[in-house]
Amino acid sequence: MSFETFDLSALPVGGRGIITQVNANGIEKTRLTDLGFSPAMEVKALFKSPSGNQTAYEIMGAVLALRNEDAGKITIRKNA
Repeated sequence: MSFETFDLSALPVGGRGIITQVNANGIEKTRLTDLGFSPAMEVKALFKSPSGNQTAYEIMGAVLALRNEDAGKITIRKNA
């Protein structure tokens, strides 16, 4: 069974996905995983900022905002 994967930054508001990979290194990867953005975690896009450069995500019961640049380093698959 194959799943299509894409960057978290492409997840539409209201969409849900499962994180498959964090494509960062060093302290950046540690920061993202410490915030809960680690493989097998479910994430939901809640809303975008007025500028469109940040999106608020719900993960593990918390709401966190990521810049599109950082969200682009997280690979997810659509949660059916």
